[in-house]
Order: sequence, then C-alpha cells, then structure tokens
Amino acid sequence: MDWEHGVVRPVPLDRLGQRYRRYRLADPLAEEAMAGSLRRWGQLSPVVACVRGDGLELLDGFKRLAAARQVAGSTSLSVRVVELDEPLAKAAILGLNRGQRAARELEEAWVVQGLVRDDGLTQVEAAHLLGQHKSWVCRRLALLERLSEAVVEDLRLGLLGPALARQLVRLPAGNQEAVLALTRRASLTAQEVGGVIDLLRGASPEQAAFVLAKPREALRQVNGVPTALRDPRLSRAGNWLVKHLTQAADVLTRLEQWLVSPGERELADRDRRIVEPVLVQLGDQASRVAERVLGPAVLREGRRP
Repeated sequence: MDWEHGVVRPVPLDRLGQRYRRYRLADPLAEEAMAGSLRRWGQLSPVVACVRGDGLELLDGFKRLAAARQVAGSTSLSVRVVELDEPLAKAAILGLNRGQRAARELEEAWVVQGLVRDDGLTQVEAAHLLGQHKSWVCRRLALLERLSEAVVEDLRLGLLGPALARQLVRLPAGNQEAVLALTRRASLTAQEVGGVIDLLRGASPEQAAFVLAKPREALRQVNGVPTALRDPRLSRAGNWLVKHLTQAADVLTRLEQWLVSPGERELADRDRRIVEPVLVQLGDQASRVAERVLGPAVLREGRRP
C-alpha cells in the first residue's frame, strides 16, 4: 500500500496490525464503553498507525480497534499514517496519550525497556527521546528488570500496583514473592511493606523469620518506623481521609521545623512576597476541606470534634 505521511483514510480492521499492543495494558471496561460510543456517535477521531513492511501497525487506538470489532457492521476505521522509525514509534505510544489518559507506569516501563534493550539506545538517549530525566528511565527499567517474573506478571495483570512494586525492587528477586504473599496475607500498605523491607535487609535468619511472621509487631518494636493507621471505628473512606490528613500534617511539621532550625532562616523579603499567595491558597484549601468534612456550622462555632 502506498501511504503518504499524515494522510487519513479508512482501513479495513483486519489490515491493522497490533505488534505495539504489548506496550499497553488491556482495559476491557474501557473497550466496552468505547464500543457504546462508536454505536452512538461513530468514530470521532482517527487512530494512528505507522507503515511496517506492506501493512500498518497501530500506535494509538487499540481500544477503538477492539471496540470496533464488537460493533455489528463495523468493517473499517479512519487511520492517520505517520512515518516513524522504531524508537520514535515507541516514543509516540506514550506521546500520543499525553492529552488523554496518562500512560500507566508499567506501560512507560515497557516502552523504556524496548528502547534500551531492543533498539539499543542508551538510558540518556531514551530519556532525551521521551522528554524525561535519566533517573526516570532508571526507575522504569528497575520496575521490570529487578523484579521476579512472577511479580512482573502480577503487575501486568493489575494484581499489583506500581507503589508496591517499587518497594519490592529493593529486595533480591528470590525474596520478592515471599514478601508479596505476606503483603496480601496481612493486608499491608506500601508504607508498611517499605518498613518490612528495611527490617529484612541485613537481618539474621531468626530476625527475618520474626518479621515475616509478625510484620506489624516487628514494625512497632523499631523506633522511627511508622505503621499505617487503621481505625476500626472509621469507614474505609474515613480511614483514607485520616491517612492523607496525617501525611499533610507531617509535611507541615517538617516545614515548621525547617523554618526554625539554625541556619535555615535566610528567607528574603522577596521570597516572602512570592510565597505569600501560595500560603494563602493553602489556607483556603484547608478551610474548604474542613468545611466539607465538618460542616460550616462546626467551623463557625469554633467547635472541635
């Protein structure tokens, strides 16, 4: 087929290849919603593909392709064709989604791994191509290459979140599955898992056995290692709110300590003028949150819960 860069034309569904589909996570619910949209409104924007050999390979529009196959009578999609080499094609998979749903961390990791391991780019080159810092590339590579195969598969299936995966990266691959099993058995948070991993690193076999058997008790016995708050009196939403309010209070406490510590009070008048609107906005947001949680009557009376 003779394609011109940037041209949009209808292409039969069976002529659209999906070799780059491996860099995106499946989302069946979104595909069903997209199928409903196609039935009501038709295709609102073209998918994007690049030429590979005698055919086209999708770069963006995998949900629309899956949805179109669910719609009776749908035989083609409008396609915008772009001319890109392999590294640019992988970068486009992320770039084309920046204005829509942000790419998930695992998808970014797959693309980075493809650029570095398959296309031979250095980490610096990959970072430049993707508009990121080298440390960002290092973190994405570690998310895949320092995890055990079983953990990566759970990550791919959505059974494991990136926050927990980043904690498991700190362990040898052989120990990650045991800690993951413990996390699920004891319903540990990512913060608690981080504390458990701190305890396991360098622990004796006896100490490691105790930590794995009684993780929260081990965390309580170590000074300076916070445990997650789970108040049985609170609902799930209440516990979520308390957790984040506590984190915000911790940040403000650290800021206050920084401001009163010796040698750290060299704020100039210009600094204060620039910071003032940020502080005012922060105070306004805190007031709005308090009003939504406690109600305006409580705030007006100055009562404390």
